[in-house]
Formats: sequence, structure tokens, C-alpha cells
Amino acid sequence: MAKLLSCVLGPRLYKIYRERDSGRAPSSVPETPTSVTNPPTSSWDTYYQPRALEKHADSILALASVFWSISYYSSPFAFFYLYRKGYLSLSKVVPFSHYAGTLLLLLAGVACLRGIGRWTNPQYRQFITILEATHRNQSAENKRQLANYNFDFRSWPIDFHWEEPSSRKESRGGPSRRGVALLRPEPLHRGTADTLLNRVKKLPCQITSYLVAHTLGRRMLYPGSVYLLQKALMPVLLQGQARLVEECNGRRAKLMACDGNEIDTMFVDRRGTAEPQGQKLVICCEGNAGFYEVGCVSTPLEAGYSVLGWNHPGFAGSTGVPFPQNEANAMDVVVQFAIHRLGFQPQDIIIYAWSIGGFTGGLVTRTVRQHLNLNNAEQLCRYQGPVLLIRRTKDEIITTTVPEDIMSNRGNDLLLKFLQFRYPRVMAEEGLRVVRQWLEASSQLEEASIYSRWEVEEDWCLSVLRSYQAEHGPDFPWSVGEDMSADGRRQLALFLARKHLHNFEATHCTPLPAQNFQMPWHL
Repeated sequence: MAKLLSCVLGPRLYKIYRERDSGRAPSSVPETPTSVTNPPTSSWDTYYQPRALEKHADSILALASVFWSISYYSSPFAFFYLYRKGYLSLSKVVPFSHYAGTLLLLLAGVACLRGIGRWTNPQYRQFITILEATHRNQSAENKRQLANYNFDFRSWPIDFHWEEPSSRKESRGGPSRRGVALLRPEPLHRGTADTLLNRVKKLPCQITSYLVAHTLGRRMLYPGSVYLLQKALMPVLLQGQARLVEECNGRRAKLMACDGNEIDTMFVDRRGTAEPQGQKLVICCEGNAGFYEVGCVSTPLEAGYSVLGWNHPGFAGSTGVPFPQNEANAMDVVVQFAIHRLGFQPQDIIIYAWSIGGFTGGLVTRTVRQHLNLNNAEQLCRYQGPVLLIRRTKDEIITTTVPEDIMSNRGNDLLLKFLQFRYPRVMAEEGLRVVRQWLEASSQLEEASIYSRWEVEEDWCLSVLRSYQAEHGPDFPWSVGEDMSADGRRQLALFLARKHLHNFEATHCTPLPAQNFQMPWHL
């Protein structure tokens, strides 16, 4: 009876992976009393084969879930319609509640029938036994056996917690439960008095902004968090996970962030290969409709790097909603996991981020700034390490006019703000003007023409920068160029721009080829 109840309440099983080579997934922990026998996956189809009862019950429940999602998104319009028609009166709401209760009872009965179907299936019984054993004892053997299954990630045990002693015991600057201290509120304009009267005047706009941000705005900013889109992409995501696990020996893990969100990750370890770049870890941050299963992880994988992919809060197996603070908290626990569990040094970790643009259309400025302000330039300027920006010259998403107008590419503003922060004296009037000319070039030939017109001497630029670094240290911003001629500032500005930005002739969603995946320049 206990096993039957576990089958009724258990997660949906999607796939049983092919038996992996034992040499590629060694276990250093002996089998414990709670370990179970390894499932004979070699004799089963890699896709889980549910019995007829479970299959049809699953279809009914999945259809009910889709209808519930559609009802949720359309509820404001439905309530408005019902109110106008007078259907929200007590005499009509009570019968409706009876219908809803009857429907819920029927769905509960369907769920019980599904559980009976699972109980009669030896594949599912084997899976639920392994899952329960892993929740009781997360031994290496149990976790290795559980990794042979792909199932509803909500039931996956937590592999890493943000408060683990190894990562937070002696950390004074770590995040609290309120979140990572990366984001700050929009400052008041100078001379603006935030009086009670002003607050009352702003209240309607603030309420409207909040409602827009937490309903339509968030889904426009991160369409990948929409349940219906995830449902439509489920077969593709399952196929992508199977490729990472079966072909790349990927290891899935669930991380608990400080805000309580559970983050879905996939790690591919290349440190045991002959390729030297396998010693470096590339953490891939997907776009606003991207998932690690089918996202930008393919580029560093093809280039031979170790890779850690993760899904935004609210995407696929990750829980929560992808607001900026939640994103910062998720990124923090991913990096901590890479350092304290996977064993990579900070200097061997590379952050590879793709996109995030295309969300400003249709949202008011107040809503974006107060609730959905990612402020990439501000976050980038706080980082002291090497940076490389890749500008897609035919990008149709983050251009504000047409893709052919390369000066409307928002990557230009990111580079200019970045250089102005790090090298404010170099990026004075002359330096800023010549970098804008270089960014406006429509071809590699025109770029080279501008570069040669100002006779940039790269050896001289390197010597100037190295001398400054040796005398003043590596921390930015630098005051190099303070006593330099206008011609020298132009040369240095062009040199720095060329080192920090590379062009890639492609549209927004074209994957970056492995040969274009390069390490950032540094002295």
C-alpha cells in the first residue's frame, strides 16, 4: 500500500537514459544499506514506456494543466466579462463552485488511476524505489543510479545549498536571505524632495507599474518562463538533456538559492581529457527565452571547455520567477557551486552570457527601472576582470531601428560605458569620438581603415598600459591618459575598443561557432 501511495504521489517519469560507461562515471563510495540495485536499462527502451492506464490518465491531467494555465492568463478578461454579464452574483457563484468541486474530485480520481498504472509498471516501481532511497540517503551510489532517470525536477533532491558550511562558514560578504547585494534602487534626482505629498502622487503610477511588471512585463522580459511555451518545447528540452547526459556525460544537479528558488543545472566535466581548455569552466547564462538544454552551451562544449549550464528561475526545472534580484541570487549559488563543490578556482571560471535584450517594447520606463531593471552596464563596471563583448552585426533584437543600422546596436552603449568607467581619461572627447567612428564601420575593411588612419601603434599602447599597471596596480578605474596628447588618447582608445569588442556577422539567435569563442584580452 505504501508503494502504491508513492506511485500516486510520485513525479512524472520522462526518460530512462542508456547505460553509461562505468569508466566514465566512477563511484568512490561503497554501496550503503539504502542503496538499490542498478536498473537494467539496457533491456528497456530509453524513453519510458507507460502502461495504457497511466498514459491516458497522464494525457487527461496534462490537458487539465494546459486549460488551467490558459484560464490563469485570461482570468482578468474573464472576470471583467463575467462582471459585465452579472454572473458574479452569489446565486450563480455557488452552483459554479459545486461544478468546480466535482471536477477536482474527478481529476483526483484520474490521478489515482494513474498511480495504479504506475504501480503495475516495473520500470516505474524501480524508479520510485531509487528516488525514495536517494531522499533518505544521498550516497554517491544512489545519486549515480538516480541520474539514469529524467523526471519532474521538482522531486529531485537538493545537491547544493547556498548555506553549506564549505561555502559560507567564513564568508562575511555573502548574501543574506534577502538576496545578493548587487542591485540598488533608482536614486532620486538632485533637488527632488521625496515628501509625503509626492509619494501619494506617485502611488497610482507605482501600483500600475508593479502590476504590469508582475503580470505582462515579466513574461515579456522572460518569455521562457511562460508555462505554455515550456510545454510546447518539452520534447526538444528532453532531447537536449539526453544529448548532454548520454553523449557528453553531463551531470544534473539542483541548487538551493538564498531566496528559496531551486536552480536546475547541468555540468559537463572535461578536466580528464587531453585538451588543456578542459581545465577552465565556462558558466553559460542563457537568453530570455533560452534553456541550457538547447542554448549556448554547445559553443564552449565544441571548443573543449568544461561547461556549467543553468536555467533562469521559472525556466524548465528551476523554480521561482526571473526578476533581477532572483537572477542575481541564482547566479551567486551557481558560482558558489562551481567553486566549492566542483572545485574550480575563480581565475579558471569564465562567464559566457547570450542576449537578454528585446524586452523594452510595450513597457513604460518606470516599470522597467523600478521592477525589471537589469542595468547590464552598471553590473559590468563593477567587475574587475577581463571582458570580451561579441557584437552581432546583423542583430535584429537589440537594435533600436533596423539591423543594418549598426550604430543602433545596444552593444555599442555597453562598450562605451565600460571603457568610460575603466579608462575615463582616455575616453575623453577625442577618444570617445574616434571609438564611435570605429563602431560605426559597416565592414572589416572600414574598421581597418579607421584603425590605420590614426596609425595605432599597438606596442606603444601595451607599454603605456603595462607601465601604468606596474606603478598603480590593476584596480579600475585608471587615470592613464591624463597627461597624454589628443593623438595618444585616440590611439589608446581605438586599441582598447578593438581588444574588448569583436564583431560576429550574424543575427541574434545564430549560435556562436566554436572558433569564435575566445578568451578575453588582458595585460
